[in-house]
Amino acid sequence: MPARPTLRVGLLGAGFLARTRARCWRKVHGVDVRLTAVASGSRSNAERFAREWNVDRSLETEALVTSGEVDLVDLCVPNHLHRPLSEAASRAGKQVLCTKPLTAYVGQDLADPDDAAKQDPARMYRVAVADAGAMLSAAREAKAPLHYGENWIFAPSIQRAARLSAASQGVLLEMHGWESHSGSHAPYSRQWRNAGGGALIRLAAHPIGAMIWLKRIEGMRRQKKPIPVVSVTAETADLTENPALTDANTEIASGWGEVENWGCILLHFEDGSRGVAHGSDALLGGMQSHLRLLASDHHLECNLSPNDLLQAYSTRDGAFGDEYLMEKLHGQAGWSSAMPDEDWTSGQQGLCQGVAEAAVEGRPSEAAGEIGLEVTRVIYAGYVSARQGRRVHLHELESEA
Repeated sequence: MPARPTLRVGLLGAGFLARTRARCWRKVHGVDVRLTAVASGSRSNAERFAREWNVDRSLETEALVTSGEVDLVDLCVPNHLHRPLSEAASRAGKQVLCTKPLTAYVGQDLADPDDAAKQDPARMYRVAVADAGAMLSAAREAKAPLHYGENWIFAPSIQRAARLSAASQGVLLEMHGWESHSGSHAPYSRQWRNAGGGALIRLAAHPIGAMIWLKRIEGMRRQKKPIPVVSVTAETADLTENPALTDANTEIASGWGEVENWGCILLHFEDGSRGVAHGSDALLGGMQSHLRLLASDHHLECNLSPNDLLQAYSTRDGAFGDEYLMEKLHGQAGWSSAMPDEDWTSGQQGLCQGVAEAAVEGRPSEAAGEIGLEVTRVIYAGYVSARQGRRVHLHELESEA
């Protein structure tokens, strides 16, 4: 029996996403994935992570990026670190898996990044897109693929939907996608200099990425080239600014400050089809992630979360002890969706599997870095649209660059 190909992964980051990735890398089949190193902003956190997840060693960031024992660097770090760490890994000949968004505008061109939120969104667009382009250029020069960490693309429901659409003679005409929950309580999520925006970039980026991917593969199948987004119309808001809200009647996260907790964007594709992507921090009852596809001869509904693989009922909170049910669920009382395998249904497991297979073959994965670039273009064109209150053609912003 031939030996399985080996992929040595170095994790940059030791937080929630890094733990998710560690679980998923461990379950990859057909490729011998080895977690050879982990690094974090805090060496003690990296050491603790290495012990907990049986990673070979903890290193300083620079040492991990250049290590001869790492083939692929998995970036599970804040947005402002994506470009410098991705480029450093590419220069060292490593493949890179970069979590979404590929890049963000966080005031990287300013003397004082605290002023990031005050900048013209057209400037944000130019800087963020230039960063994404630089990351892709570094990867191409190194001949080491840059993979975009969009888990929705690998969700089993969306993968199956893509195959059904391809088998059909129909054309995708209308797409609706959303990710919503009750909001992040982390202070960094409220600061533009850290997040690069609010619900639009943090939540709606998922359905945007899935829609771009679906029209990309449809275009390649029909005309040998992707079907791109040519213009967008968007609105953003902080719904918690409603004066009727009080501490007594509000369970969702509030106090958003610089960023929006609600965003909706209409994507206008080159072939005339449309996509509506929505991100909201105003949903109670757990995470909701959904993609609806309306085609000329079929209709598909993709439920990433919640789903009815397992429904749980309890008369009291805490009845199931420390058992995890689903992300952002506030308690265990009443009916709930006790997700049997959230890593699988969300696409995180498929992401690691797909990237591992592509990495050992030295080719781009389905979530190629170019998709991350397109998502960046669409989101920041959306911020221009929301600020100016009009439909924005992407070529306008490109010509201004």
